[in-house]
Amino acid sequence: MESLLPLLLLLSITSIAGFIYRTKKGVIRKGKRLQITQQEIAGTYGDRLTILQFSTTFCSECRAAKAIVKSVVADLAGVNYLEIDAESNLELVRRVDIRSTPTTIFLDKAGFEIARAKGAPKRDQLVKVITAL
Repeated sequence: MESLLPLLLLLSITSIAGFIYRTKKGVIRKGKRLQITQQEIAGTYGDRLTILQFSTTFCSECRAAKAIVKSVVADLAGVNYLEIDAESNLELVRRVDIRSTPTTIFLDKAGFEIARAKGAPKRDQLVKVITAL
């Protein structure tokens, strides 16, 4: 029985850590306020907002995130969505501190980061952020 106690403790700790990780994934947080240039993203800023999604080829969650973001911004004027291949843009990935994909960054009309989501952003939070701007 005593030998099971450390195992149960370890399982409890990893379960709690996994729960915390999943609840934070996809949550939109305040951005780092750094500027990303149009040359770096090989695209243009939106009149109101630019949404950058950093993805990789074999990332299944990236495809889900892309579908969510594109469906929300499809009919919105002044919002530009760009998907950035993280593997092909390593210098930018390092500069803006992308640690996992998908990561979605929201830029104001001047190219300054105002918010970011690690993981697929939640639809309701995405709508809330876009309408607030």
